[in-house]
Amino acid sequence: MTTFEPPRPWTASYADGVPEDLATVTGCLTDIVEASARDYPDAVALEFFRRETTYRALHEQISRAAAGLAALGVRAGDRVAIVLPNCPQHIVAFYAILRLGAIAVEHNPLYTPRELRKQFEDHGARIAIVWNKIVADVQAFPADLRVPAIVSVDVVQAMPWHTRLALRLPIAKARESRAALFAPVRGTTPWETVVAAAPLPDSHPRPATDDVAILQYTSGTTGTPKGAVLTHRNLLANAAQARAWVPSIVRGDGCVVYAVLPMFHAYGLTLCLTFAMSMGARLVLFPRFDPDMVLAATTRHPATFLPLVPPIAERLLARSRETGISIAGTKIAISGAMALPHELVVPFEAASGGYLVEGYGLSECSPVLMANPVAENRRPGTVGLPLPGTECRVVDPDEPTRDVPAGSPGELVVRGPQVFSGYYGKPEASAEVFVDGWFRTGDIVTIDDAGFVRIVDRIKELIITGGFNVAPTEVENALRQHPDVLDAAVVGLPDGHSGEAVVAAIVPRDGADVDVEEIRAFARGVLTPYKVPKRVVVVDGLPTSLIGKVLRRQVKEKLLADDAH
Repeated sequence: MTTFEPPRPWTASYADGVPEDLATVTGCLTDIVEASARDYPDAVALEFFRRETTYRALHEQISRAAAGLAALGVRAGDRVAIVLPNCPQHIVAFYAILRLGAIAVEHNPLYTPRELRKQFEDHGARIAIVWNKIVADVQAFPADLRVPAIVSVDVVQAMPWHTRLALRLPIAKARESRAALFAPVRGTTPWETVVAAAPLPDSHPRPATDDVAILQYTSGTTGTPKGAVLTHRNLLANAAQARAWVPSIVRGDGCVVYAVLPMFHAYGLTLCLTFAMSMGARLVLFPRFDPDMVLAATTRHPATFLPLVPPIAERLLARSRETGISIAGTKIAISGAMALPHELVVPFEAASGGYLVEGYGLSECSPVLMANPVAENRRPGTVGLPLPGTECRVVDPDEPTRDVPAGSPGELVVRGPQVFSGYYGKPEASAEVFVDGWFRTGDIVTIDDAGFVRIVDRIKELIITGGFNVAPTEVENALRQHPDVLDAAVVGLPDGHSGEAVVAAIVPRDGADVDVEEIRAFARGVLTPYKVPKRVVVVDGLPTSLIGKVLRRQVKEKLLADDAH
């Protein structure tokens, strides 16, 4: 195994006060909530539709929920599924699972039943904590996949009493809002029953630092669900790296984090579920991104940290201009998951008076690997510098043990305390992404003399639309189920709003009279909305290699050329 220590030129570009390395992390994730509850018991931990929960109350709810889950049979090492939007119950459930030494498995609550079922088939959780809007989908799983214990969560119960009252008014808008948030359920254990338990005794065993904390699903290039195995150490380290990156922000002391990104996503999970709690911050929860709700929160408590993706920044800035409600006071907006245009950075920073910096990561890396300095030397167009304790090399993708010359493009390989150990139950897939202990990111990068990293291409053919990953194979398989579609190739094309648009080239069956909008409607019945092709193009055939593999790169080049004419 390679043991040499590669040079780390990027540390010379760190902002003042940022350390080159971090102390070895110890303990477990629940320690960070307990520390904040000890240090700031009366500080607000969660804000949801203006209803506030203190750190003392949050800590007690976690202890009660852990006891309630233990009574349902949850034991150390068990996988427990979470299928929830951003809401207070989500944070409590996450930490209650971890307190028992069990493994949290996050899911997108907007997934179709088919997509959800594929992940449950992989991890086999026997207990699930589910938004009541989704309970029927989980209960409809086939018999061999039945989830014996379902805890149903009514997110409305976490809202202030006057909001709950307004949702019960006999008017159309109230009924519509309630229907979007609530559905009646049967055959479940209500969340309120779980948190009614007596607190878990402090003597109950805690997980070890190297125990598995979560399975974070990533579709990869094949569309087959793969659960990245992340330990307490991985996630604690990444939260510590994020804190070290902003030494000027003091723990507690009015720190405010906005949860506009979904917490089932690795990016939202680390910045909101772990980093924010470790900072003793006020976490303002938004069940979905609504610029008016964010602006209203800004007038009360401007964000110290605003994790976002470029489309969110664009919509927030545009709405601020329309309404005249300022985003001033937003200190640090952190953009990830897709390229951040410089033409967005300048007006956003002018309006906020703070920073808008780009970072980079992968689910397999907890997820943050690098970020631009929160300082004047940040470099637009790059994804910044590796975080403290993170090692990077640039290698020949065809010979990944060989480094390319300095400044040349090559595949980024990384190692560090935040990097996962492998995929759940998939030793072969795990072996494929490691070389001599270095994780292969699949991204082609350059690193300049100052250590700034620039993404120049992707080996993987994932499409990143609006910050979400879409595996082309998964969409192609869905399209081929349509009786009029013989074959399909799916690619990402540049899109000013979402970064990339999902575009499908389809070959119709002989004699088929294809209606592309009907094809898209069919796809909507199989796929989550962001995976549905924004455009479907009918073609006579698809380019293939000598062994018959569709050459997506050539499809993409042809579509781009056609669009240019």
